[in-house]
Amino acid sequence: MAIWGPLKPINEVAADEGSPRLRPTLSWPHLIALGVGAIVGTGIYTLTGVGAERAGPAVILAFLIAGAVCACAALAYAELATLIPTAGSAYTYSYTVLGELVAWVVGWSLILEYSLACSTVAVGWSGYLVGWLQATGITLPHALLNGPHGGGIVNLPAVLVSLTIAGMLIAGTRESATLNIVLVIIKIAALAAFVSIAAPAFHAGNLVPFAPYGFTSHVEGGETRGVMAAAAIVFFAFYGFDAVATSAEETRNPARDLKIGIIGSMILCTTIYILVAITAVGALPYTRLGGSPEPLALVLRSLGHSSAANVVAGAALVALPTVILVMMYGQSRIFFVMARDGLLPRALSRVSKRTGSPAVVTAVTGVFVAAVAGFFRLDEIAELANAGTLIAFITVGICMMVLRRRAPDLKRVFRCPAPNVIGTLAVLGCLYLLMSLPEKTLVRFAIWNAIGLAAYFLYGRGRSLLGREAGSHSNKLQA
Repeated sequence: MAIWGPLKPINEVAADEGSPRLRPTLSWPHLIALGVGAIVGTGIYTLTGVGAERAGPAVILAFLIAGAVCACAALAYAELATLIPTAGSAYTYSYTVLGELVAWVVGWSLILEYSLACSTVAVGWSGYLVGWLQATGITLPHALLNGPHGGGIVNLPAVLVSLTIAGMLIAGTRESATLNIVLVIIKIAALAAFVSIAAPAFHAGNLVPFAPYGFTSHVEGGETRGVMAAAAIVFFAFYGFDAVATSAEETRNPARDLKIGIIGSMILCTTIYILVAITAVGALPYTRLGGSPEPLALVLRSLGHSSAANVVAGAALVALPTVILVMMYGQSRIFFVMARDGLLPRALSRVSKRTGSPAVVTAVTGVFVAAVAGFFRLDEIAELANAGTLIAFITVGICMMVLRRRAPDLKRVFRCPAPNVIGTLAVLGCLYLLMSLPEKTLVRFAIWNAIGLAAYFLYGRGRSLLGREAGSHSNKLQA
């Protein structure tokens, strides 16, 4: 037994022989679409404005920094995902390499990441819906478009889209992934149209001053400002490839398809992001772009392309739900594996005989996501989601380096280049981004983990299947 609890064997694909299993139905096109579907979404469609508000034109640099850190984490994920091709992503890797307690903290953080990521996108989708409807002359009641923080009752569109996506996932994984491919194509086409229309309006003067709030994260005028403050929130725009890793158990050929899905989606999305960010801040002053719930549509309307703005906003309405779909998919799989291991109620690991997907846990996830989306602010949700993700990325970087030392002869289908360098950059980069988040976000994250540790020691530790096996083995040796 490790100092942090029992380790899950690398070749163990389920907690016990009778455990429920997910059905392998996905191939590499599905995985690339899952990655792009998660990565290209709220970050570029809605958080571009939030980032510009915090860093000015240097939001471009913030995207580059966040992308570089995520690229290092993606390489570590690719090695571990092909080496340990079971559901659970960073939670499972931690359980295998570092022990049960660390795995619980990571799993608890991933629950926060995926749930709040879904909620963030749902709120962003609602913002585009409101802008699109207003452009067509339709005005909905303010009370049903904002939570209490905005003087309303509930963000009803955000609630409805969350519950609809949960219903789609319950219907079946392959069906949802196939629809996701179609929606991803629509989303990329809309971004390409934005760049082609707005690029001619690029004005170098809009990039001056480039970094009006400086580089480091600091509080200015009651708000967190600086390039790193922006990077800490637009970081949200890049993750999603980790959701691909959660699909390992449902992938037909994980040795080949996982590395294609993770690395391919990162390369494609980073290219798209840089092009869109440069175009947006070059075409419109950051003071006007900052804080807009629909920044890309705002740019086009300001340039007199109202019809194109409506098309881009309409594409966002159709395509942003792909992010909710992929993140909710990842969330339900984390819940599923933790329940299968006994750390959460085993009832959550029930798999539908018809679709092969975990219907019960997906429904629970959908209700939780809808509740958060209905009552909380977009920026606060995104920041808290980022905290959970950064912890997972830090752990994956550590796991890769530890496993290289502990088991150097294991057959690795994909080997991360310069593992100690890449792993260290991933860990240090994520730590810096974590520390760049607002203090109130870090306090909330600490409270969330305190609740999680209490749940582990009061419930999960005593019901852990591996913990019971380790205890039984120890008793036999003593006897």
